[in-house]
Order: sequence, then C-alpha cells, then structure tokens
Amino acid sequence: MVEKEIIGRTEIKVNPIGLGTNKIGGYNLFSNLDDETGKKVVQTAIDHDVELIDTAFMYGLGHSEELIGEVLQQNDRHKVILASKAAHQVADDGSVTLNNTPEFLTRSVDESLKRLKTDYLDIFYIHFPDKETPKAEAVGALQKLREAGKIRAIGVSNFSLEQVKESNSDGYVDLVENQYNLFQRGAESELMTYLDAHNISFVPYEPFAAALLTGRYSADDMPTFEKDDHRHEIDLYAPDQLKANIQKVDRLRPIAEANHSTIAQLVLAWYLKNPLIGPVIPGARTPEQLLSNIQAYDVSLSDADYKTIDEIFA
Repeated sequence: MVEKEIIGRTEIKVNPIGLGTNKIGGYNLFSNLDDETGKKVVQTAIDHDVELIDTAFMYGLGHSEELIGEVLQQNDRHKVILASKAAHQVADDGSVTLNNTPEFLTRSVDESLKRLKTDYLDIFYIHFPDKETPKAEAVGALQKLREAGKIRAIGVSNFSLEQVKESNSDGYVDLVENQYNLFQRGAESELMTYLDAHNISFVPYEPFAAALLTGRYSADDMPTFEKDDHRHEIDLYAPDQLKANIQKVDRLRPIAEANHSTIAQLVLAWYLKNPLIGPVIPGARTPEQLLSNIQAYDVSLSDADYKTIDEIFA
C-alpha cells in the first residue's frame, strides 16, 4: 500500500510518484517527440494510478496542456491531480519575458483551463519569478482564483528562499517546485527547513539530473554528444565534471542489484524515503519509462542503503 502525500495544508492527497510532462508536447524543449506517444504516456499514467500530472504553458507553448486535455476527455477527471504553471509571456515577434502580474496570471489560468478542457486545476504554480511584481501580490491573485474555485492549491517554482518567504507572507503558498536531485542539493541548506516548518510541500523537478542518475552512462564507456545536444549547456555534463559524476552513479550499481532494481528506481526510492521531499515528478518519453519509474514503489530501501547513497552524493 503506497502512502499518499498531503499537499501543503490542503486536503489534496496524491500518490508520491507523479509524471512530469515536458517531453509530452514540449517540442520547443526536446526533439523527436511524437504526440500520439505522448498521449499514450498520459493514458498509461491514469491507468496505473499515477495521479499527479505536472505540465506548464512553456511545455510546447500550451501544446502539452492540449494533449493532456485530449486524454482527460476520455477519462474520469477526478482520478487526476492536475498541475500547471505560467509566467512566460510570448510576444508577437517570439520574444519571451516573465510576467507575474495579477492580470497575466489570472488570464493564464483561464487559458490553461481551456487547453486542458477542465473547469479547475488542482495546483497552479508561478513558473518563474519576474523582477517587478511583488511576490505576495502575485500569490494574492492566485488566492482569489482559489476562492473562485478555479484552483485548489497554490505553488511557486524556481523561487529562492527569500522569494518564497515573500510569496508566503499571507500563508497562501502550498507547494514549492524547484530543481533538486542527488547531485544538485542546494535546497537542503535552508529552503527545505523553512518549507517543513511552514507545512509547504517540496516538489523536486529533474530528479534524474537530465538522465545522469538513470544509470544510462558508464565511466568505462564515456558518452559523447553532438554539438547541438542540450546537455552541453548543463554544468553536470561539463567535460571537467562528467567522468567524476558518472563514477558516483556507478557506485549505485551494486546497491541497485542488491535491491533488485534499476539505478533510476533506486534513486526514486531514495527520494520517497526522504521526509523533506513531497511528490516526485520524473518525466517519461514512453509508456515503458513511466511503468519502470513506478516500480520504485517495490524498492524497500534500508536505512543503511539510504545513508550510503546520501554520503556518495554529499
């Protein structure tokens, strides 16, 4: 029996492994995406009680939401805890700016609802902070939308600790979704402590560190990437770091074998055991990847293994 996560101070309960959907319709972020496969991933999630489906306008400039909305039409909406995000304003010339004004966020929620073909969102995040809008004012606009029944929980994403504190000055914030994985653990220093004290759920994105933590690569057979590969822009893949990072992941192989799991499942099991982490939203390009992710529930990670993994990536 999987123990559900309670979202912040709300009454929303969700299974702890969700689905991040930037590879579903996110043609502006990833190449070689197929819409029909993406819809099959969403349907597979619903069929296997992967309740939390996390999307955003920026995933395909609304296309991810549209694909999810198509699938939702064939299913019971109440089986899904639906999260979306906005902050990116796209001009006619294609330029993108960040906008957290109440007017923009209110319009963004209405537009998300239309694309997703639903009358409410379970969770709505401010995707990135802008530089001008007072954070409490932006969150206050979302509180009005909650009172109107359009959203059930309020989140912020990619906010620093100080920005989170400002956002939560009226106590309205339920979730923070920031980058976090075994390699990138900056959130542990102060942010997670604040969130725990204020009963705010922490949702880590990129839990596999752009596939580094899946065990796909080996130090004995170092990978090479084409010049236009997006991994060249990720510090963890920098030439002076990559080999040492892969060697750390290689140290997980015997632990995974002892737990009859893949490295990716082992990593997810570590997050599930961490009391400061809320639901996790690994992405999946195919239904098979999603089904593999949820097998992490079958990994009974011992305290000793948890500590060993913690120390490898300390």
